[in-house]
Amino acid sequence: MAGVTPQSATRNRFSDSARRASFDTWLLAASIAVSLALAIFNYVWHGNGIHGTAGALLVVVSTALMLGAFVAIAAAPMPRGLRGLLIVLIALDIVGTAFAAYMLEAYLVAAAMLVAAFGFVASLIQPQQSRTAAAVGIAALGLTALLVHNPMSHAQDAAPQPQQPAAQPAVTGTTHYDGWYTFNGDLENRKYSTAEQITPQNVAKLTKAWEVHTGDMSDGSGKASKSDWSATPLFVNNTVYVSTPFYRIFAIAPDSGKVKWTYDTHAVLKAVTQPDLKTRGVAYWQAAKPETGKACDKMVYIGTMDAKLYAVDADSGKPCDGFANKGMLDLNQWNTLNNKWPLSILQPPTVYKDTLFIGWAGKDWADAEAPPGTVFAVDARTGALKWTFNALPEDIRKKTGTANVWTSMSIDPEHGILYLPISSPSPNFYGGNRKENIPAATSVTALNADTGDVIWSRQIVHHDIWDYDTNAAPTLVDIKKDGKTIPALVQTSKMGFIFVLNRLTGEPIYPIEERKVPPSDVAGEQAASTQPYPTGLEPTVPDRFPGISTIADIVSFGQCSRTFDQLRHDGRYTPPSLKGTLAYPSTAGGIEWGGGAVDPTSGVYVVNSSAVAQIYKLMTRQDYDAADKGADPGDNGYYPQAGSPYGFYLTNFVNFLGMPCWKPPYGTMSAYDLNTGKLLWRKPFGVSQKWGFYMPQSWGSVTIGGPLVTKSGLIFIGGSMDARVRAIDLKTGEVLWRALVDAPAVANPATYTYNGKQYVVFVAGGNAILKPQAGDQVVAYALPR
Repeated sequence: MAGVTPQSATRNRFSDSARRASFDTWLLAASIAVSLALAIFNYVWHGNGIHGTAGALLVVVSTALMLGAFVAIAAAPMPRGLRGLLIVLIALDIVGTAFAAYMLEAYLVAAAMLVAAFGFVASLIQPQQSRTAAAVGIAALGLTALLVHNPMSHAQDAAPQPQQPAAQPAVTGTTHYDGWYTFNGDLENRKYSTAEQITPQNVAKLTKAWEVHTGDMSDGSGKASKSDWSATPLFVNNTVYVSTPFYRIFAIAPDSGKVKWTYDTHAVLKAVTQPDLKTRGVAYWQAAKPETGKACDKMVYIGTMDAKLYAVDADSGKPCDGFANKGMLDLNQWNTLNNKWPLSILQPPTVYKDTLFIGWAGKDWADAEAPPGTVFAVDARTGALKWTFNALPEDIRKKTGTANVWTSMSIDPEHGILYLPISSPSPNFYGGNRKENIPAATSVTALNADTGDVIWSRQIVHHDIWDYDTNAAPTLVDIKKDGKTIPALVQTSKMGFIFVLNRLTGEPIYPIEERKVPPSDVAGEQAASTQPYPTGLEPTVPDRFPGISTIADIVSFGQCSRTFDQLRHDGRYTPPSLKGTLAYPSTAGGIEWGGGAVDPTSGVYVVNSSAVAQIYKLMTRQDYDAADKGADPGDNGYYPQAGSPYGFYLTNFVNFLGMPCWKPPYGTMSAYDLNTGKLLWRKPFGVSQKWGFYMPQSWGSVTIGGPLVTKSGLIFIGGSMDARVRAIDLKTGEVLWRALVDAPAVANPATYTYNGKQYVVFVAGGNAILKPQAGDQVVAYALPR
């Protein structure tokens, strides 16, 4: 048309009134409006994994601004320059919002932005072309929706083979148990099930069978402290039992999720020894021949942070008055030396025959003189003390402390041996007050379960000044090596090392070398000159620091590399220093308390592991006292180590945006053949999430909580930052199924077969170490009928 320039045509098309707006303009407006509605829904809905996050809020704001700009252009004439600027901003907003939505895995918002992009382009071109572009946009929206409807559409689709569920293994000994009857599935800590109904071929069809919301969670904004929930559900006595971080027990019907009964300890909901309220579950005991209807011939036990252990009848939930003091045992009656804080019972007791073996957790990094790490053996019926074990020699207990067992324990029921994973002494990052030899500290130690006498002890860290606690129960399995069947023990560690020992003697099955390590440069300290290095199974964390993350360094204007240059780092076991030490791996792991799982038939052992770099900085008492630590020192990374010459500062090695300064992967899953020591496969595991945005899968995720393995060849695990639970092929490491839960499922999962149907159950309770998201969900999955 004569006299009409492209610029004026653009201006006219965007400034037409609503009654003259073309189809493509309406498409653009509708797409933006739909995007805004979806963004708001994503921000407020608790079932999507990104609710309440900064990323989800950003998409709400960006789509709202986009809609506002569009309305401003369409509503009234405006100067050409301002109109052009708004058009450019809309274009940039569409691209940025689409990318942000993609990183949030908010695929419908991304699809709506794709349609908006087509509508936007179409509004700038000829009408005939615009209709074609709009049609393409609508088709793209439909295609995208189909693609994102099933994010695991790549899972195997071979026809499922009908399987008869195998019987669950039973304990050898005086009492027969069926099911997932301990924190680790069985006494040997195998985390293994003979169930075969769910297979690699049909696992993609898993659906939610039932869920329970306990109501017991806290973000710390109310009267209760923040909650972390890592309780493994038990299936025993035809019931699912689980404890909550508010120290209640739920007894749940295994097929319907109906709550049979609850029991409330009425514990004070204050985190007196830990940063948050937490529990790792309940323990179960029953008489060798329980009488039908007889109260407390079957008991469930729950511990609390204030050192109380409660026993209730497993069928009714009523207190067992014959246990201790009307159903409650107070561990603090034995807390008589350096009793700075209560002996928190966060890990359920280990049950063998008629005995409960009780460890406890304390307040880390607070005091040089602390309660010594006693393990208590008590009568399962009465709570009467049978024997105690203390890892610290008597002559040094008054000036140090801990070396406690705060995690689960293992039992060899055939030989009556109890295996203790023992932590480091106090203070954790300075050992100048405890230079004496403490052989059982940071060790795995075997005791006679009946008497508490030491059979053998293997130290895995000498003079521990890194808080490298032995933090998971060892796995007991027979392996075949050099033509012999050997009774083995597999001990994981925060260092990423895996020690394989003869469980009867403590001698290495795969060699352990003593390697020289860096000396300390701190006055008063004397670091060990060598450390044990197992040479059989490849460590889950590499020997060398992987280097500075290019992306994190660039966006922080070189902060990562500048910080690295100021730190001391001489490889593994670089001691804490006054200038600051880069610890890799750090106390955060390596392998955490979830431990590994094994298929005892094939000898395949799987374990998830984190690779976390942290900064350890000792501070003179004068500098520590002068530091601005805030109201609660622990919240800001400051820890007093009172009674020692040095306070301590710990922080993750991240930039000012919270991005890790070291190269990924941050989490992996590994599979080993224990018979040969060969690494079968290792893959990044989980997905890291920050502000709601999901990072590339090749980065993996820091994880908390371990796996389980089934006879059919599956690994089930939660653990990841992205609040998903997964099924993984044991042979290949391929993810075959995943489902979104309410919060990171940091508890070890459980599986069981009931009335011919196999269930996999997870607790989704969250942990602030991964991200500030708490949950109260117990959820079970099964194949559809």
